[in-house]
Amino acid sequence: MNGGFDFEKPIVELEGEIGRLRALAGEGTVDVAAEIESLQKKLDAARRDIYGNLTPWQRVQIARHPQRPYTLDYVRLMTEGFIELAGDRFFANDQAIVGGVARLEGRTVVVVGQQKGRDTKENLLRNFGSAHPEGYRKAYRLMRLAEKFRLPVVSFIDTPGAYPGIGAEERGQAEAIACNLRAMAALETPIVAVIIGEGGSGGALGIGVGDEVLMLENAYYSVISPEGCAAILWKDQSKAAEAASTLRISPRELLELDVIDLIVPEPLGGAHRNYELAAREVKAALLGALDRLGRVPPGDLVRRRYEKYRRIGSFTEE
Repeated sequence: MNGGFDFEKPIVELEGEIGRLRALAGEGTVDVAAEIESLQKKLDAARRDIYGNLTPWQRVQIARHPQRPYTLDYVRLMTEGFIELAGDRFFANDQAIVGGVARLEGRTVVVVGQQKGRDTKENLLRNFGSAHPEGYRKAYRLMRLAEKFRLPVVSFIDTPGAYPGIGAEERGQAEAIACNLRAMAALETPIVAVIIGEGGSGGALGIGVGDEVLMLENAYYSVISPEGCAAILWKDQSKAAEAASTLRISPRELLELDVIDLIVPEPLGGAHRNYELAAREVKAALLGALDRLGRVPPGDLVRRRYEKYRRIGSFTEE
């Protein structure tokens, strides 16, 4: 791998040394097979140790990795016949949210999800995955379409937050997200939300009200970014790592709090290391969720969803 985060330095160094030895072996002048095997064992052990004991802040960093698979990558690898549907029928087609109809192992589903870019040009087109009101209204339109034809909704969440610009506020950003929350709460068709990277604030929740909420093991879900929290609480963004731990934004903590329903495993080191394996894990988790929800009578879906969200945050005092 190239570069890497600070905590990955031992891994990067071992990978570099193995690469140099393999280059020597390729020249055929030196037998370094034993050295490569020894270093490979050290590398495997280092990966298991580092990635098996990540801090919340380290998971945030992996969730933001620029090569991490995005919504359209999962759609490409998991579904067939995807037909993208554009526009909110009010203002414009926001490229930060994509959606459409696809086949998932023989099922027709409606897909919506936040989409980031790979380079500067695409990130400007996608607005770094931060949607305007028209993006949420597009998602709303597609979810209503799903309800009309009794199709499940699959939502992929990956955003630092909804776009906070003046234009977005003028066009009703808060109202658009609120309408989606209300619509998803009452939607009479199954909804499965998958947090595949960043789950930032109301921007994530705007397409995140699900009967089941799945979360990749190196994603995060939070009311505010760690940097934003640090700036508010300590007036110091450098305390982002401390904020990440305080916010309880990692998958295991959120599962304990019943904010999410299932943690989806990733390839060792993160989903960006193996797109195909990551997609297989997400697909298997999605199919399991859709099977479970398919056994729920339509009349019970909304009631169960209501009860699910009423339970979040409840506590007892002794």
